[in-house]
Amino acid sequence: MPNLKDQVIDALRTVDDPDLKKDLVSLNMIKDVEVRESGAVSVTVELTTPACPLKHKIEGDCRQAIGAVEGVSSIDINMTARVSKGAIPEGKTPIPGVKNILAVGSGKGGVGKTTTAVNLATALSRLGARVALLDADIYGPNVPAMLGAAGRPRVVEKRIVPLEAHGLRVISMGFLVSEDQPVVWRGPMLHGALRQLLFDVAWGDCDYLVIDLPPGTGDIQLSLSQTVPVTGSVIVTTPQNVALQDVRKGVAMFRQVGIPVIGVVENMSFYLCPKCGHRDEVFSHGGGAAMAAQMDVELLGEVPLNSRLREAMDSGNPAALEPETEFGAIYAGIASRVAQRISIINASNGPKPFAVISGP
Repeated sequence: MPNLKDQVIDALRTVDDPDLKKDLVSLNMIKDVEVRESGAVSVTVELTTPACPLKHKIEGDCRQAIGAVEGVSSIDINMTARVSKGAIPEGKTPIPGVKNILAVGSGKGGVGKTTTAVNLATALSRLGARVALLDADIYGPNVPAMLGAAGRPRVVEKRIVPLEAHGLRVISMGFLVSEDQPVVWRGPMLHGALRQLLFDVAWGDCDYLVIDLPPGTGDIQLSLSQTVPVTGSVIVTTPQNVALQDVRKGVAMFRQVGIPVIGVVENMSFYLCPKCGHRDEVFSHGGGAAMAAQMDVELLGEVPLNSRLREAMDSGNPAALEPETEFGAIYAGIASRVAQRISIINASNGPKPFAVISGP
């Protein structure tokens, strides 16, 4: 007859990861199973991201499965995470220490792309991931202002040391040129600058490198797709038709260069009066959802138009810093769904980077 530890492990074989559609034991997500003579069971579950939106469901399913085993007197479950690493296609050069590259783009300017990138990176960090943010909008770098970050990066052993703001490691052309100095560069110079920002920066160990792209489908987007393994992309739009027409081109561009489109964020989805709570669909509503359905991508979230969000970004304190607020909760949800999709993409691209079950 199997001993109690083996029975516990067998019970956990009945618990599936809802996203990866396999049981936790087969995925090697079960760690350090310990069973004492008293029947006390302790087990560690290692998720593929600390931002997993189904963390509590998985924990509850494990607790229920173990509790059904005869002889178990108590259950202690430790939920941890180790972010899975994106695939490296042939011809692409990985960035040392960076597990996943996430591109944030838009078909046109003025749709809140940088606001989304900054809050997405901040939310991922608040959820427990190691996150860096690269402002690749060479001509219009707005990330420093939105993070309240300023100063010149140091160079140590020929490597640029990123600045830190709100738990993020950050690099932007805004740190390297004066505020009133225009960047007037042609394509080859843009390519060279992007390579330097990607490979000459000491990013350290990083679960997600979020890259805020310039609007459109130009040189920077093409250079990025040809140079590094981008795990996935997020497209930002607003509800009106003119923005949706351009975002379709953005989705098509990412697909053409082989970068998975994780989903769409609809900014300025509706106006929400901060005093009375009245909702007014200034720019129409539902266009992002309709476009996402047409393009077969996920609508990651709808962000309302509200002065509190503008004030937060202007002050250098991203809304995602306060997850208990309305905007903080919205961005936390978007970040969780993005992390969830990245885990699914990585699982479909190869073996999982997990160790085997250990423990007495």
